Amino acid sequence: MDSEYIPVIRIENLKEDTITPVTVMGRSVLLIKRGNQVFGITSRCPHMGCSLANGKLKDYVITCPCHGWSFDIRNGQYQSNKAIVLMTHECSVENGQVCVKLFDDF
Repeated sequence: MDSEYIPVIRIENLKEDTITPVTVMGRSVLLIKRGNQVFGITSRCPHMGCSLANGKLKDYVITCPCHGWSFDIRNGQYQSNKAIVLMTHECSVENGQVCVKLFDDF
C-alpha cells in the first residue's frame, strides 16, 4: 500500500450506493461504493458549504440537499458548469481496508 493512502474503514462496512461519512486525518470525506469501486469526495458543497452527507445519490451523481447543485462523484464536476469542481480523493482497497489519498481542498 502506498504510504500516501490512509486506511479508514473496512470494505464490508460500506453499503452499495450509500453515502458514508468518515474522518481522515481530521478531514471530513464521504465514501461511496458503486460496484467494485469506492469514490471519495469532500463533504462540503463548493457553492455555500452545505454538507453533502445528506445529499441524494443517483447513479454517479450526488445532489446537494441545500440548493440542488449536482456533482459527478467520479471527477467532481458540477453538472451545470464543468469548470466548477468538487474535490475528490483517490481511494483504493488493500486487504479489505478502504484507503484514501487526501488532496488539498482549501
